Amino acid sequence: MTQKTSPASFLQDELPSDSRHSRQLARRQLIAEAVMAEGSMRIEDLTERFGISLMTAHRDVDELVARGLFRKTRGIVTAAATSLIESSDVYRANRQASEKKMIAGAAMQFIEPGQAIFLDDSTTVLQMASQLPAKVPLTAITNSLTLMNALKDMHDVTLLALGGQYYNWCNAFMGRMTINEINRLRADVAFISMSAIIDDVVFHQSPEIVDIKRAMFNSAAKRILLTDHTKFDRRALHSFAALSEFDVVIVDEKTPAAHLERMQNKNINVVVARSDKERT
Repeated sequence: MTQKTSPASFLQDELPSDSRHSRQLARRQLIAEAVMAEGSMRIEDLTERFGISLMTAHRDVDELVARGLFRKTRGIVTAAATSLIESSDVYRANRQASEKKMIAGAAMQFIEPGQAIFLDDSTTVLQMASQLPAKVPLTAITNSLTLMNALKDMHDVTLLALGGQYYNWCNAFMGRMTINEINRLRADVAFISMSAIIDDVVFHQSPEIVDIKRAMFNSAAKRILLTDHTKFDRRALHSFAALSEFDVVIVDEKTPAAHLERMQNKNINVVVARSDKERT
């Protein structure tokens, strides 16, 4: 497995187990959102807005530049294409975090010990990692470098790391080599999350990511979609599959009743993830 560009310290910073690193990632997400909203900003303005030192601002911006999300010239930081930023794990990591955790918890009921499972590079599926020890032994197959780091030392989890070309902006491996590896496998379940749902069809803004998820989808006996309520209000360019093509669609409890009723009327197998408080 060949990695094109991977600053190892930054990859470790992104592991969600360390609260300091989690705060760092959350701050970088906010910086990405701020620069995307403005188009461009002075780095000095970032220090004032986020209460950080100039050195910290430059360090955060440099990491986002390394991922291809920003350009930096003479103290000015400029956003890359909106679709690239919204696809990045930096931008997605802490959005709807509580909902993603609930959805990941609900997804665990569809895993049985001894199975082989595809885990895509989404931040919703990433939330499943800490819960997998309850279902071991398992074979976990993923293209996400963040997930690989989270699973590599997990007892009784056989990790199959999908190689290929490393894409810094999403911290994952993609491309023809990755797809070829997936096509040679047959897993029991694929856990997939997408960016948007339009007319009960799921979409993503990155065609490269769509290709990887499609390969996982086609190579699994059961396909499960993990999606929070905000995906019903978003738009993305590239279609992936109809909701009816998934065996299970897991949503959170904030999903509007109209969406739930419409999907159920179409015989889509919808599971609503509930908080612990709601279930008691």
